[in-house]
Amino acid sequence: MQPPDFRTSNPQAFPVLNEEQIAVIAEYAERKLYTNGDVLYRAGEKDFRFYVVKSGAIDIVDRSSGTPRLVVTLMPGEFTGDLANLTGRPSNIDAIATGTTEVYEICEPDLRRIIGKRPGLSELILLTFIIRADALRDAEDFTGLRVIGTRYSSDAFRLRDFLTKNHVLYTFLDVKTEAAQVKSLLTAFQLNESDMPVVGYGQEWLLKNPSNDELAARIGIKHEFTKRRVVDLAIVGGGPAGLAAAVYGASEGLHTIVLDEVATGGQAGTSSKIENYLGFPTGLSGAELARRATLQAEKFGVQFSIPSQATKLTFADNMSVLHLANGEEVRAKALIIASGADYRRLNVEHRERFDGAGVYYAATPMEAQMCGGETVVVVGGGNSAGQACLFLAESARKVFLLIRGRDVGQSMSDYLVQRILESRNIELLTGTEISKMLGDGHLAEVELKNNQSGARTAISVGGVFSFIGAYPRTAWLPKEIETDAKGFINTGPRVADSIQWARVRAPFYLETSRAGVFAAGDVRAESIKRVGSAVGEGAMSVQFVHEYLKELGR
Repeated sequence: MQPPDFRTSNPQAFPVLNEEQIAVIAEYAERKLYTNGDVLYRAGEKDFRFYVVKSGAIDIVDRSSGTPRLVVTLMPGEFTGDLANLTGRPSNIDAIATGTTEVYEICEPDLRRIIGKRPGLSELILLTFIIRADALRDAEDFTGLRVIGTRYSSDAFRLRDFLTKNHVLYTFLDVKTEAAQVKSLLTAFQLNESDMPVVGYGQEWLLKNPSNDELAARIGIKHEFTKRRVVDLAIVGGGPAGLAAAVYGASEGLHTIVLDEVATGGQAGTSSKIENYLGFPTGLSGAELARRATLQAEKFGVQFSIPSQATKLTFADNMSVLHLANGEEVRAKALIIASGADYRRLNVEHRERFDGAGVYYAATPMEAQMCGGETVVVVGGGNSAGQACLFLAESARKVFLLIRGRDVGQSMSDYLVQRILESRNIELLTGTEISKMLGDGHLAEVELKNNQSGARTAISVGGVFSFIGAYPRTAWLPKEIETDAKGFINTGPRVADSIQWARVRAPFYLETSRAGVFAAGDVRAESIKRVGSAVGEGAMSVQFVHEYLKELGR
């Protein structure tokens, strides 16, 4: 049965094109005739077409629960499609003709031409795609992928974290709390609890504890590159700096690719709410910023390959050669390193046993749900820690904020400090650190030590959230890329006198010790560790890329 409220609760998701808009569509489309029951595309299919109904109707069907379910019926003037049409990802649903149906069929390159050349229609299509993605994500009766495991499994957390950061719709089934449904699925696939965690779609396929690479390949979100491929601009890192560089590079005609090990967004993507980013007075989540920026980049034709790990950088024929973990190579005329930084790990004995099983390095709705109603500890004195405290306080019973110093205001914005001090369920503990972690398979208790008095206190916790400084992701770089003592990349004036610099001209401001290789964002030495400055550096770096390519006559 069709949910009676899906269309009515999301009216903007189903606009009807007027005659003028359909005339524009007709310029790019091929008219096709389908009979009742013909499948236009199925869930899991990539590179599927965009359709506008001329006559007849198209049923949108969801099979992810294992039982086909009608989501909505598209009528004349309405169109199919979602963000996957632009991202190259597989469809989440089936599209099936009902009755004799005539459509305007448009391939992906022509859809991009419409979006690039027809602003009015472009805005309508993109907004509709975004609204549909949000509506499907929020729909209680949409299953998407299934992840089956326990909430305390680090591998189950890894898989959920990967899917969440990559905006892949899924439902998590806990072996303990969803026992009946899980048992039915395990029986259907002839599995037992020792096979957990597993990821599957409907009754069609299932993977046992896949790696992120395996899962990405199975669900069709990973873009493979052919060996020795040459691009104008390669960007390593999909955080704010990398995304900004991608948008400006592709929009200015550069063949641009972005590689990232996990997902777009970087550290900013894990922020529950960013309130000091220009243009968003009510704030926005890091995940939403990453999603919108990624769509913006894809609109201009940027190609993303995720997960793709750059393991080595070499140089040949005035090009940067990126060697990837899967053996592929990408050759780039210019390279921007925006690989960012990772939060440091707590120096507590046995901590590694609890990573992903009680110790977390992001505070998103997923982690908040896992720790709802419990006591949690946040470690760190920067803005990320402050934002995490306020976000977790909405669902946790109690939040302890631990800093090693005496004044949280030294490294945290005042607006966050004031809210923390006024919160009824956040307690600030200065001069305090975690000295011990205990638990059987999942973190259950921590010992807090006051560094001044030496007093120790044990508390039961649902989770520890660590935001304690950062180290740059530069271990994969060669000696030609000069770094400072902490591993952050030197650029501009800092490399002008470097023995690595081999040009008559001075290096550009964001240029590294190797001409044609630039650094932007948190990975760069002396950068301001803020989202706004990272975006600015990413955009600025593209101007220097153009100057460098002109210099080479390219």
